Amino acid sequence: MTVTHSEVTLDEFEAFDAASPESLHVELINGRLIVTPAPDGDHDENVMSVGDQVRAHDPGLRVYQERGLAVPAYRAGRARVDGAVAPAGYFRGQPSWSDPSGVLLVIEVTSGREADAEVDRVDKRDAYAQAGIPAYLLIDRHRGEAVVHREPSAGRYRHECRAVFGAKLQLPEPFGFELDTSELA
Repeated sequence: MTVTHSEVTLDEFEAFDAASPESLHVELINGRLIVTPAPDGDHDENVMSVGDQVRAHDPGLRVYQERGLAVPAYRAGRARVDGAVAPAGYFRGQPSWSDPSGVLLVIEVTSGREADAEVDRVDKRDAYAQAGIPAYLLIDRHRGEAVVHREPSAGRYRHECRAVFGAKLQLPEPFGFELDTSELA
């Protein structure tokens, strides 16, 4: 279940986040408070599959799960991403809501109801583009596909590429390899 409320301030968000149980995922995207259940095991396995492939391609990169990013672009925002791909050590010394400028790729995996997936498909996609994150990989379990958005410009991603689960998906540079989606579910 996703609960949204319009126009939440950063102070209100921080108070709500501090009081929330670990079983809930709390984010502030474009001024809206978004609350979802914590990820399930399949969700985690999808992120790990991508992480293993990224690391095999470039051992200097890491996938940091459940990392908090400050995505201030349009409004003050806070996103707890399913995976943030960055050089090893990038997050050392950063606060719990980190600067996204060194993140090369954000990974999100849909969960919950089909209606909840629109937050990942639209709201988060746009917030990550506005924050200048070079690429956004959406693993859409409801549609059975992986979608990579790339080249943010003027707050939007200029290109996207899709692959149904089981097909290869070309990741943009600096990755430059085909992601095997056969393990995604």
